[in-house]
Amino acid sequence: MRDSNKYKAKVFRALADRVRLDILEYLRGGEKCVCEIVSYTRMPQPIVSRHLAILRSCGLIRCRKDKNRRFYSVSDPAIFNIIDSVTPNLVNNLSRVIVEEIV
Repeated sequence: MRDSNKYKAKVFRALADRVRLDILEYLRGGEKCVCEIVSYTRMPQPIVSRHLAILRSCGLIRCRKDKNRRFYSVSDPAIFNIIDSVTPNLVNNLSRVIVEEIV
């Protein structure tokens, strides 16, 4: 159980970054070359590569090498069930709880 929770925490830490969520959403449309991801995010390649490495380290994405190009894809589309479960309604409810705690 502890190891399972340790892994879950690692996945949630990976999902806790806007850039990584943007990359996953972009990959929702299918496999992309790293150059396409760099163009999409408008971030320098080394920064994008660091984010991709984090997503790979917890198994959220996979990498396929073709000659000198690297292509990334989502390893299991079920991750979008987790991402999509954070709805605007849930965010509003959680925000309301935070405000109530402050007041």
